[in-house]
Order: sequence, then C-alpha cells, then structure tokens
Amino acid sequence: MVTEKELKEKVEKYEKLTAKGLKEIKLKKGLDAKDKAIAEDFLSMAKNYFNDAKYFKEHGNLLTSLAAFSYAHAWLDAGVRAKVFEATDDQLFTLP
Repeated sequence: MVTEKELKEKVEKYEKLTAKGLKEIKLKKGLDAKDKAIAEDFLSMAKNYFNDAKYFKEHGNLLTSLAAFSYAHAWLDAGVRAKVFEATDDQLFTLP
C-alpha cells in the first residue's frame, strides 16, 4: 500500500516531469496539414490533462492527480513516437 507521503512525492515528481516535457516539446517542422492537426490535438490533450491534474492536486485528490499527470505525459510521449513532435531527451521521452 502506498502511503500518503509516497503518493504526494509521486505527484510532485510527475508534475515536474510533465511540466518539463511541455516546455521542451515542439511540433516537428514540415508536417502536412493532417499530421499538424494530429500534433496539435496531442498537445491540446496533454495540456488539458496537465491542467486537470493540477486541479485535482489542489483539491486533495492525489490519486486522480497522479493519473492525470501520467496521461498528460503519455500524450506527449505518443506524439514523439508518432513523429509529430521533436524530442531528443531519452530520459524524458521514449524516442523512436
């Protein structure tokens, strides 16, 4: 069983990780209209989940916050794997 302290630490870790990812991620240059729309959708989903996670954290719902931070980062990682985002940090993203 995870303690409240451990859960808080995980939330803080994933918030920082995802915030860093959001700052570093860039749409790949030269995307066609379809891929650009996909990239923008992935980025929008990541930002929405990130904001939801902060809301849940502020309201004391740490487990849901952790899940939302994880989903936010997963959207960024998916965009990297789909090659619609530029990324070079293999500690932050799963590079293709």
